[in-house]
Amino acid sequence: MAGQTELSPQLLDYVREVSLREDAVLRELREETAQYPMGTAMQVMPEEGQLLALLVRLTGASRVLEVGTFTGYSTLCLARALPPAGRLVTCDISDRWPAIGAPYWKRAGVADRIEVRIGDARDTLAGLLADGAADTVDLVFVDADKAGYRDYYEASLRLVRPGGLLVLDNTVLFGQVVDPAAQDADTLAIRQLNDFLRGDDRVDLAMLPMADGITLARKREQPS
Repeated sequence: MAGQTELSPQLLDYVREVSLREDAVLRELREETAQYPMGTAMQVMPEEGQLLALLVRLTGASRVLEVGTFTGYSTLCLARALPPAGRLVTCDISDRWPAIGAPYWKRAGVADRIEVRIGDARDTLAGLLADGAADTVDLVFVDADKAGYRDYYEASLRLVRPGGLLVLDNTVLFGQVVDPAAQDADTLAIRQLNDFLRGDDRVDLAMLPMADGITLARKREQPS
């Protein structure tokens, strides 16, 4: 049985050369984001953005929810993959970061598909549920404060339709999940969520060992 191939810088360059389709708008947004403190660490890899777009198309999604906008690179990837009448609700705690991405969304011609909601994501998700959005969302991407992931997961699972997909980013958290010395709130929250997801019979589950760990959870029509 083949094991995990170590991705050297040379091999990553090769993968990008033969598969990455990042155009000028995405590249320029990524390069601007990299200039900000923690910009590179907080932004999804371009390969992950391309995967998100593929998942939107594979699921036939027309209603997408994003928890954690940052500068909107992943937002742009998701929105571009939607059909013209599709809609993306993205939420962030501050309007500072989404404001950076907004001109790029406009340049890409998808600004009319994107609705930004500012505030605590728990309140935003609760508001969507109160407005009757349960079981209506096709895909949810969660990439926000790690201590809140369990709350975001539970609310998102109520919002996503049966057969819909939840995508959770940073589920190996820079490798800290296997470091006994890492006892900070974020690492503990991700460890606990990963342990919980392993036994959650409401979803089909796969953790992808790429980027910083990407967990896919498909909401089952009926729990097994």
